[in-house]
Amino acid sequence: DHGLAIASVGAHRSLTDGLNRRENHDRIEQEILKNLELAVQWSIPNLICFSGNRMGLDDEAGAEITAEGLRRVAKAAEDAGVNLVMELLNSKVDHKDYQCDHTAWGVKVCKMVDSPRVKLLYDIYHMQIMEGDIIRTIRDYGSYFGHYHTAGNPGRHDMDDSQELYYPAIMRAIAESGYTGFVGHEFVPKGDPVEALRAAYELCNVAVV
Repeated sequence: DHGLAIASVGAHRSLTDGLNRRENHDRIEQEILKNLELAVQWSIPNLICFSGNRMGLDDEAGAEITAEGLRRVAKAAEDAGVNLVMELLNSKVDHKDYQCDHTAWGVKVCKMVDSPRVKLLYDIYHMQIMEGDIIRTIRDYGSYFGHYHTAGNPGRHDMDDSQELYYPAIMRAIAESGYTGFVGHEFVPKGDPVEALRAAYELCNVAVV
């Protein structure tokens, strides 16, 4: 009614108890299949997936198990025309023990699944904390990124001059990568939220030269 689109919703329950456990695969498969139907109904381009926490699982085994789980639903996502985007989160500050906490690990999983509809949600705030080197990462791995989130760092607040990320250059790198989807502003405003969102939009509304 208001001309708004939904950029993404959750694909399944639980950020911490996710795809890196085989005992979760039956449940997650059913949840994703159900949410793919809703995504088609409401023209939602992305469903957000989560690796889950390590809980003692090494990264090699975690990648293999996560890829197994995603393979079970990849064809359904392809048929629906919907991306399954696994979110990259920091395990240093906000999500202790989360497994998909580095770009290289997420890209490895995507390569193992080998589906055009299984990608990553590149959260710039989280990856600044874990890795930095944001623009080079976008240039090198942008083809694996199906959605983006923003926020200022440190603090996860507005993308103003009190934080360290220079978003105009980051947005140009995203545009130059060929990405044409949504960018989700996932920060906690320090002041009026409408004004903060307007400022974020203007900051990120860059043209590719």
